[in-house]
Amino acid sequence: MSVAMQVAAGEARKGHTEFSDELRRMIEKAKNRLVPQQTAGETIPFAAARGELGELFAVFHPQTKLADMVLPAAMQGRMARIVGEHRQMAMLRGHNLHPRQKLLLSGPPGCGKTMTAHALAGELGLPLFVVRLDALMTKFLGETAAKLRLIFDSMEKVRAVYLFDEFDSIGTERGTPGDVGEMRRVLNSFLMLLESYRGTSLVIAATNHGHALDQALFRRFDDLLAFALPTKELLAETIRRRLAMGPVKTTVALAKVAKAAEGLSYAEVVRACDEAIKLLLLEGRSDLKTPDLLLALEERRTFLNRPSI
Repeated sequence: MSVAMQVAAGEARKGHTEFSDELRRMIEKAKNRLVPQQTAGETIPFAAARGELGELFAVFHPQTKLADMVLPAAMQGRMARIVGEHRQMAMLRGHNLHPRQKLLLSGPPGCGKTMTAHALAGELGLPLFVVRLDALMTKFLGETAAKLRLIFDSMEKVRAVYLFDEFDSIGTERGTPGDVGEMRRVLNSFLMLLESYRGTSLVIAATNHGHALDQALFRRFDDLLAFALPTKELLAETIRRRLAMGPVKTTVALAKVAKAAEGLSYAEVVRACDEAIKLLLLEGRSDLKTPDLLLALEERRTFLNRPSI
């Protein structure tokens, strides 16, 4: 099948599109005979996926819940609504309505986009399939778009949460300097496949560079979740929760530490808390104090080459 796919891509390069499309249809029929068909919306173990499809995903079974995340109340409410719509999918479809199934997450790194995908999967009791972009992108003309079709076919057959992380690698604005014809075709394919998608899976695209995305993408998504750097209050809650999970006693002025952490992301603050706890354990101490955490935050900021607040 791999050889046949390469032949189909080669014929597409030569302009023999009719033969190429016919060959791809034959390949799909052969794959369907090898892998038992699943009822639309049915959740199956990922081990059932075989061949090329299995190489396109990294699979997780998250236990994370929305309650584990520290986010603004408005964002928590929007996510809870998405979960509610999926839990009541049958009722909504009975009224010819559909839950929000195509989400675009945008914002700075370390602010909860990937964790959101894990939390939504955990809340819905679904596996999380992270699309492996290194396996998706190939040097053969037309092959990347063919693999993209395989991914969307999987979305129709196997209900799960599908995450396209670092989505700007395929969704960048067309016509910009450095735009490559092959990537333009991949984006066109993605737009058409997303437009026609009618399955029961939850499709999530996440990017740190929302401003660079092609404008045609935004109409195809059901909802846009814009993440931002945390406020002092959210930083204080993040630090409190992280320290409460640690193996040491803490005596920390949360308001002071949160002010010092302004401008850092959730992930960076969690990393600073872990570094402070590790240093404390290595020194044989058992009580983490405010200066210990302030030092860890400053070291983290210096590492990131960001100005002090």
